[in-house]
Amino acid sequence: MIEQSISIERVEEAINIFGSFDENIRIIEQELAVSVINRDSMLKVTGEAEGVMYAVKALEALMSLSSKGEVINEQNVRYILQLVREGRETQISQLAGDVLCITAKGKPIKAKTLGQKKYVEAIRDNVVTLGIGPAGTGKTYLAVAAAVAAFRAKEINRIILTRPAVEAGERLGFLPGDLQSKVDPYLRPLYDALFDMLGAETYQKYLERGNIEVAPLAYMRGRTLDDSFIILDEAQNTSREQMKMFLTRLGFGSKIVITGDITQIDLPADKVSGLREAMRVLKGVEDIAICRLNESDVVRHALVQRIIKAYEVDEDRKEKGKK
Repeated sequence: MIEQSISIERVEEAINIFGSFDENIRIIEQELAVSVINRDSMLKVTGEAEGVMYAVKALEALMSLSSKGEVINEQNVRYILQLVREGRETQISQLAGDVLCITAKGKPIKAKTLGQKKYVEAIRDNVVTLGIGPAGTGKTYLAVAAAVAAFRAKEINRIILTRPAVEAGERLGFLPGDLQSKVDPYLRPLYDALFDMLGAETYQKYLERGNIEVAPLAYMRGRTLDDSFIILDEAQNTSREQMKMFLTRLGFGSKIVITGDITQIDLPADKVSGLREAMRVLKGVEDIAICRLNESDVVRHALVQRIIKAYEVDEDRKEKGKK
């Protein structure tokens, strides 16, 4: 057993790092089998040599983020522990990045992982960006935040959100109501993100003015979209023909972000996913970025990461069994 100490400059920093009821420190103690005690402006870490080394690196990284105004939570702590174990602690300072957008309630939206940071930078620097990754990696939410930021900065005149109306394994049958109420259930995640960023009243105002458009993918045919930020969500459920049609809608002064999860394709078995095809066909094309997010970029409940990992392991096992 060894002991190592780290000095803390401000009480507020210790409060931020420890979290509510010391929940953040408890994660470090459980994950690394160490004991962390705050005494006389010092953090004393006790345990086996390897655990203490990782804990000290993680605590120093958390202090660095805290000093830059970051709020420390469970997701921060688990992600930093992962980076430290992988020997990537030098990259942690990149996480205290620029604010992408401010929500209607004043909450700053930032990239929370290195994968998300690369994704946000790709959206900023390219005309077309493909964001591929599992559920919970912020693909859609960050794309909508980038669209709202561009709209507020008057870089574009319109935000267009679209997705294919494909049922996720169920048969929904007849849906009552007008056309809008029939497509609304498919577009709900996009509405939710926009409400978060703009607030319901502002969203409604822009919708009535035509500055925001939310529509199923079929409505894109035959249009040229200038000065727009266009997001295609759930793109894994497009056909090859739909994807080509969508990409060729691009007009002057516009950006396109395409998001999807190729592990959750709801198309018939005989249909090829347009997103899979686009990843292959567009690789290396100038001004098109292909960003892959993985389970380490998940910013939902920690269990979501473990669920995604378990399914990946099972898929790999099945693939090996076929060979």
